[in-house]
Amino acid sequence: MNKVISTTIRPIENQKLKAIQSRGIEQKSFAQVLDHVVENQEVKFSKHALQRLEARNIQLNSTEVQKIKEALNKAQQKGIKETLIIMDQKTFVASVKNKTIITAATRDMLEDSVFTNIDGAVII
Repeated sequence: MNKVISTTIRPIENQKLKAIQSRGIEQKSFAQVLDHVVENQEVKFSKHALQRLEARNIQLNSTEVQKIKEALNKAQQKGIKETLIIMDQKTFVASVKNKTIITAATRDMLEDSVFTNIDGAVII
């Protein structure tokens, strides 16, 4: 059954490729495709961050998660690897490359705090 499917799909793939080439549409390199996938990747939360969110009673809605995603994209455009994200009364430390929140806190918890291992900040 797999052979039938693969032989049916291959001509379709070839037709699509020929159609794309005939329209003058550029094929993207693997790096360009990978960048696009990473850019559209959802924000992840490390186990530590999830524990901090729960312990500190920090709630996030879908709009806030989208803002975090946008902040990570901005940080990536600036070449930041590890960032501090300040949003309203919430603060996050994140790995830009992995689009992963490493830890979370509320602003009132930050008095006399020192952040290490970051190379940029995004305030949203």
